[in-house]
Amino acid sequence: MMSCLQSWPEPVVRVQHLSDSGIRVIPERYVKKPSDRPSFCDSLSGEANIPVIDMKGLYSDDASVRQKTAGMISGACREWGFFQVVNHGVRQEVMGRAREAWREFFKLPLEEKQKYANAPSTYEGYGSRLGVEKGISLDWSDYFFLNYLPLALRDQNKWPALPLSCRELVGEYCREVVELGGRLMKILSSNLGLGEEYLQEAFGGEEFGACMRVNYYPKCPQPDLTLGLSSHSDPGGMTLLFPDDNVSGLQVRRGEKWMTVDPVPNAFIVNIGDQLQVLSNANYKSVEHRVIVNSEKERVSIALFYNPRGDMLIKPAEELVTEDRPPLYPPTIYDEYRLYMRTRGPRGKSQVESLKSSLQ
Repeated sequence: MMSCLQSWPEPVVRVQHLSDSGIRVIPERYVKKPSDRPSFCDSLSGEANIPVIDMKGLYSDDASVRQKTAGMISGACREWGFFQVVNHGVRQEVMGRAREAWREFFKLPLEEKQKYANAPSTYEGYGSRLGVEKGISLDWSDYFFLNYLPLALRDQNKWPALPLSCRELVGEYCREVVELGGRLMKILSSNLGLGEEYLQEAFGGEEFGACMRVNYYPKCPQPDLTLGLSSHSDPGGMTLLFPDDNVSGLQVRRGEKWMTVDPVPNAFIVNIGDQLQVLSNANYKSVEHRVIVNSEKERVSIALFYNPRGDMLIKPAEELVTEDRPPLYPPTIYDEYRLYMRTRGPRGKSQVESLKSSLQ
């Protein structure tokens, strides 16, 4: 299935290497067309921020507090597609140590990182591009991608051996964040009026997927011409992002505008992916987002993708299909869906929208 994706179509350039070389002008491949560039006139300014939800309320002795908190999560999934969670149960020390280990990894000499150079067949390892089409526009970032679940896909030999603590910290971090994902899945499921296990079962039950992508956004001499990550919605189930506290860069689409997320320290930014939009028959929104870069500071963020297992057939839940609201999407196998972004790179919401049009 992935045979078309055996190798990159042209030599891979490490963005960190470009940034460190002291260039003043970014190569043409990274320059976005004017309508895609970050601009202040299409940004929402002021106090706007995605909802911040204290998860402590879900476990309160007071039923009204539990209900209110679940209601806030429901509203965020339907209106925003994004929210931040605090008091989420993942230990701050595990979060901080994992991020420091990854900062250290990206500081290693190039030849050490190149041992983990990835291929588009699995994307696992050290990478610098999404999409295998020759000549596509490139983003100002490097990354490290690894599989955590299902166990059959986990290969710790593909995780960095340096810094020495990295493999252990990755395991610890993934375990705690996956647990948080499981707790959120139950709430998201109940909030749709489905049994609390419905969404998890649709993802494969115990045998679901989870993978990690650590993003490294180097300093950029011309941040107004490029993006760290082009506009896209996440193809998977749900994303739990630990952003860089020091520098904000994530922007979320809100109507025709882009809103820069102000990260709350030690919070996770949670967003709905395309598979939850499909399963919820578009009650939940998978929202476009992108990443801007800056000339002063580099950024590191850690995304954990909580996904269906690759062979799962994903379709709108029957309980959410009515005469007034027919199924908006055809059944699609997750691995086949995921191929689109792996082939073409990030392209707004064109993929989930094209699913919809195939039914009309």
